Amino acid sequence: MTASSPDDFFGAEGVGIETFRRVHDALLTSHPNVTIRVTTSQVAFRRRRGFAFLWKPDQYLRRPAAPVVLSIAANSRIESPRFKEVVHPGPWMHHLEVNDAEDVDSEVLNWLHLAADDASR
Repeated sequence: MTASSPDDFFGAEGVGIETFRRVHDALLTSHPNVTIRVTTSQVAFRRRRGFAFLWKPDQYLRRPAAPVVLSIAANSRIESPRFKEVVHPGPWMHHLEVNDAEDVDSEVLNWLHLAADDASR
């Protein structure tokens, strides 16, 4: 069954929903045309294509290191030791473990704004 909202996906409290709200609020300020798509596996932020994805690693891993992961799709590689993994399946996909919503700081928000700009092209 597909979750119908971020609250359904993450629950009404916790790191996941707090992180969603932080990302959502920041993106709506700079990119008001961002849409949200919620599925059983993730919450996606989209423009012409998806550019940021929040997901729960405990759905896939036995011993996840963080309660939520923020994956950012960008046209170029973002160099930072903060990323758990960076892969290049199409756009560069950068995986950031989030242990607290405060981990989504100004540096991460800047990456999200750049990825949102890339996703409109």
